[in-house]
Amino acid sequence: MADDFKHIVRIASTNLEGNKRVEFALMQIIGVGKKISTLLTEYVGLNRSRKIGNLSDKEIESLDNALSTIDTWAPSWILNRQKDYYTGTNRHLIGPELELTLREDVNLLRKIRSYRGIRHEKSLSVRGQRTRSNKRLGLAVGVSRKKVKKGK
Repeated sequence: MADDFKHIVRIASTNLEGNKRVEFALMQIIGVGKKISTLLTEYVGLNRSRKIGNLSDKEIESLDNALSTIDTWAPSWILNRQKDYYTGTNRHLIGPELELTLREDVNLLRKIRSYRGIRHEKSLSVRGQRTRSNKRLGLAVGVSRKKVKKGK
């Protein structure tokens, strides 16, 4: 078994550390969190506490296949792209595809000049947080006082 250990495992075009448990190693993939990783291991039938480097090639391939077809078998509430704007379907995006889609969404908000898009452009908080006492921009660490001129 020790000769069989893989220090780097490649799943969904991401290199995963082989000495981590399966549950936590899958969380290194962008778009896969704790719930998705536990759902994946249960669906494939793996023990979550095993090291991912100890898995056989067949088990790694089954994990990769399950991750690529997660849209078909996972419940819709767990997917990260429900009712997609362009297709209207429930999808789960992983890796650079997720980052690209989020960037496109923000650019669409800017293009249609929505309130959220304008807030994104100005680098202000988008979800209604306060900006008077928080969200300082620049190098301000504390509140600086005006210098008092000496003399006259």
